[in-house]
Amino acid sequence: MTTPDSGRANEPQGVERPLPSEGTSVWGSDVAADMLRALDLQYVALNPGASYRGLHDSIVNRLGNENPQMLLCLHEEAAVAVAHGWAKVTGKPMGAIVHSNVGLLHSSMAVFNAWMDRVPLMLFGATGPVDSQKRRPWIDWIHTTKDQAALIRNFIKWDDQPGSVAAVPESMLRAKQISTTAPCGPTYICFDADLQEQKLEKLPALPDASRYPTPAHMAPGQAQVEEIAKRLFEAERPLILMGRFSRSQQGWDERVALAEALGAVVLTETKHAGAFPTEHALMGAPPLGMSSPVADDLMRKADVIMSLDWTDFGGFLMSGFKKEKPGSYIIRVSMDQYSHNGFGMEYHVLPPSDLYVMAETDPTVTALLAAVKKLGARKKPAWPGRTKPATPPVPGPDASGMILVPQLAAVLRKLAAGRKTSLLRQSLSWHGHFWPVNDPLDVMGADGGGGVGSGPGTSIGMALALKGSGRLPIAVLGDGDFMMGNPALWTGAHYQIPLLIVVCNNRSFYNDEAHQERVAKERDRPVANKWIGQAITGPDIDLAGMARAQGAAGFGPVLKLEDLEGVLKEAIAAVDAGKIAVVDVRVAGGYGAGASAEVPRGQKD
Repeated sequence: MTTPDSGRANEPQGVERPLPSEGTSVWGSDVAADMLRALDLQYVALNPGASYRGLHDSIVNRLGNENPQMLLCLHEEAAVAVAHGWAKVTGKPMGAIVHSNVGLLHSSMAVFNAWMDRVPLMLFGATGPVDSQKRRPWIDWIHTTKDQAALIRNFIKWDDQPGSVAAVPESMLRAKQISTTAPCGPTYICFDADLQEQKLEKLPALPDASRYPTPAHMAPGQAQVEEIAKRLFEAERPLILMGRFSRSQQGWDERVALAEALGAVVLTETKHAGAFPTEHALMGAPPLGMSSPVADDLMRKADVIMSLDWTDFGGFLMSGFKKEKPGSYIIRVSMDQYSHNGFGMEYHVLPPSDLYVMAETDPTVTALLAAVKKLGARKKPAWPGRTKPATPPVPGPDASGMILVPQLAAVLRKLAAGRKTSLLRQSLSWHGHFWPVNDPLDVMGADGGGGVGSGPGTSIGMALALKGSGRLPIAVLGDGDFMMGNPALWTGAHYQIPLLIVVCNNRSFYNDEAHQERVAKERDRPVANKWIGQAITGPDIDLAGMARAQGAAGFGPVLKLEDLEGVLKEAIAAVDAGKIAVVDVRVAGGYGAGASAEVPRGQKD
């Protein structure tokens, strides 16, 4: 008989290798496990449960916990978040498995984030036996649902519950094909517990997965390409809004080449991963969380605006032009409407456009670059008289004596100088000019859905995807985000996934303090009360202790700027040694570019 740790002492990187299985019988869940391997899923993140105990056994004792390897998570939301993060870096789906209706409910916020971020994700689950005669008393009844996928159907692309073992392979092939077709998103397959545990005389022949590929990337038609190229080439002030793109280095190089060939000014957004070098002369403004006066001015001056899958393009135009009708010729390139339904309003403001192209952004840029090159060199430079705005300076010491977020960013930049880094996440107090973007993996954007608690899990998934790349993965999280999602740390520590997490700890749900301040001003009520029901003090939470309790290295709290560099050096050394390191940095409140505000409530001591 083995113990949970038997045979693991010499296993590298936390990989659990099972004892060899000598059994020769085959079961329904073996078909699903074989398909997981056929679909080339390297990992499945999961929180275990009895509803899929058959599939769990098949992954361990049939596949040997390899291709895919299980990543044990302490919460279903963490499991889906890890898979989400993996997909953000690789562009490929990871499997995530959740237990029955209760696990699916736990995971639903993370599923919504992946849906909103348009990443491929293959979610698997199970229900108790559909045949009521096969259900165990009580537990199988409360964990059996007639239409389990209805819990998340409004924010996934497709779902299925195969009615037989023979139907499983096609269902799984279709799920991957749909999940990885733009706009990408989660799919969900629910396995009947009874079918998983059905003993088979022999395994059915599996289809050749290579014959069920994702369709070719959607490029615009040649006539549209030539029209767009001509419009941009002849524009005096062309402006390109770069939104969602792949992490391809070729795609990055082509975007730079296209902007240079056109002399087009470029804007990017912090919601998505880096799309254009921030220090390039054609970068119109630092990456935007929302609009800015500089960006608004560029929009009003541009004679041609091309949006390449920009989030809320309509709202962005509204912010820039206010109540004026846009006078620019507007080109919109996006396939996002294929993910819109009547459930949510995440389709945002309907934008005007003179030319609407249903195509993916990477192949659109490839085709446009070729067409622009055929037009030769521009007769005169674009954007005459334009100067690139200066980067705001790092502010001096704050009157409160607390650390400001831009000061924290400056110290991180100093310590990261000369090495490859990936900024995986950033807090709400983080601004685009804090961090340089020089290649497609330098900055990875946000979570899509704004679900607080996603940061730790998605960061661990991204750090896993970057493992062995030589990059230093850094996640800058808010304290609320960290506290909701910190059980994901155990998974990172267990599987030895190096990652630096810096918590901008203002000891408050500060975003809502800002809302309460606005309401108080509108109603002529005391602004000084805004902290009530928001401040996370009395007692303070030991974030570093929470990290250490799960096997990570914990540092802090860091209270003074003069101590910050030394502590971060120690934390980076721990990451270079293969650990997760968490640094609790006590920062002043505020979301302005200086991230400076009043002394936090109740914290004057």
